[in-house]
Amino acid sequence: MVLKSYAKINLTLSVNNKLKNGLHNIQSIYCLIDLHDKIFLKKIKNKYSDRVSFIGPFSKNINKSNNSIKKVLVAMRKNKLIHDHYSVKVNKEIPVFAGLGGGTSNAATILKHLIKRSLNKKTLSKITKEVGTDLRLFFHNQGYQKNLKSVIKINKRYKFHFLLIFPNIKSSTKSVFAKVKNYSKAKKTINKSLTSRNNFINLLINSKNDLQSIVENEHKILKKLLFNINEFKECHFSRMTGSGSACYGLFVNKNSSLVALKKLRKKYPKFWFSIAKTI
Repeated sequence: MVLKSYAKINLTLSVNNKLKNGLHNIQSIYCLIDLHDKIFLKKIKNKYSDRVSFIGPFSKNINKSNNSIKKVLVAMRKNKLIHDHYSVKVNKEIPVFAGLGGGTSNAATILKHLIKRSLNKKTLSKITKEVGTDLRLFFHNQGYQKNLKSVIKINKRYKFHFLLIFPNIKSSTKSVFAKVKNYSKAKKTINKSLTSRNNFINLLINSKNDLQSIVENEHKILKKLLFNINEFKECHFSRMTGSGSACYGLFVNKNSSLVALKKLRKKYPKFWFSIAKTI
C-alpha cells in the first residue's frame, strides 16, 4: 500500500498564551498542499515490533528510533485501535525542521488509513498527546486551529498557488517557542472573513506569523528572502510557515509562481525550491 502524506502551510499563526504544561496556545489558519511524502505500508505477520525506515532527499535528519510514525503506531495499539505490527518505509520529499509538518503528517496519514473511521474526542486526545498537537490539523484540507484542542474545518475551500523555499536552516520548534515574549489576543471567530476569496486573501495579508520575527532575528537571510519573494507583483504576500524555516509566497496562479521560482533560484542557488497548490 502506498499512501500520500501531505505537507501543511500556516497561512496565519498567532501565539496567545503559555499553558501550565509548558505548551503555547496558538490560533492558525492553515491548508494542506500537494507537496507530499510517499509512505509504503505493509502488515508484518507473526512479528512483535514495527520496522520503520526513511529514504529520499530529507531522510538523513530523522531520528530513526524515536519518530512520529513509531509513536502513532504504539499509541494506536495502546488504545486498541490496531493489534498488528507494520513495515513502514517513507520517501521523504517534505523538508524536515521546516515548519511544513511532514513528520506529523506521516503519523496522521497512517492513523487515518488504518482505522478508516472517525475517532471520538477522548481517543484522539490521547493519541495527540503521544504524537503532537499538530496531529489534528491533518484531518482537514483547510482549517482554522482555534486552540490546541480545537480545529474547525473550513468548508468553503479556495485554491491557492505557492512558491516554497527552504533555506536549509534547521529550525527547532521547541527553541523558537521558548523565545516567545509577546502574545496576541485570541480571536473568537473568523467566519465572516471567509465569505469570498478576496475577503479571505485580505484577511491573510493583514495577518502574520508571530514566530517569524524570532527566526528572522537569528537568521537575517530569512528577512531578505521574504522581501525578495514579496517583490513579485503577482505575489499576494510572503510568510514563514510554522516555526520555520521554510518560507512561501502566495501567488495569483501557477505561472506566476514559476516565474518567481526561476528568478529566485538564480539568486539563491543553494536553497531548496518547489511550487505547490492546495489540495
